[in-house]
Amino acid sequence: MKTTSIAAATAATALLAGGMMAGCSVSTPAPAESVQSTASPEQTRDAAGSGPLATDGTSQGARAGGTREACELFNRLVADYSAVAPTDSKGYEDVYLKAQDAKDTVSGDLQGLFASLSLLAIDHSSAAEAGAKPAPESQDAVRDAVFANSAACTAAGVTLRL
Repeated sequence: MKTTSIAAATAATALLAGGMMAGCSVSTPAPAESVQSTASPEQTRDAAGSGPLATDGTSQGARAGGTREACELFNRLVADYSAVAPTDSKGYEDVYLKAQDAKDTVSGDLQGLFASLSLLAIDHSSAAEAGAKPAPESQDAVRDAVFANSAACTAAGVTLRL
């Protein structure tokens, strides 16, 4: 049952990522104003760095307030992904959920960063159960999204990591 739901989520994410990636272009980086501001100035990052905390201490989720913040969040999620044990499907699912939440906080080409990472994480989650690796296409989607957004992130003072 779990494998079926993961496979369905993988297929849905692949369709979504495919649509997002179709709009990504290496020669057309996302403009700085393409990110929706969702964090207020009085919010601070929680200790885990997974999202801002409101002044009352409640988590607002993984929200990016600008291109710089979106790029930094992507780098943190890539670090989280890299830290997951190869057979820990639950760990990859957690990264998938964080990337999905982050994707909803940005627009334009920046969505491709998080859509591709969520695709890779859910693909790796289902592969981890069998002791396998994610499909090369999932890895390629992340690489392509990084190249598509590298100019915008570099202009914002952030170097994207793979």
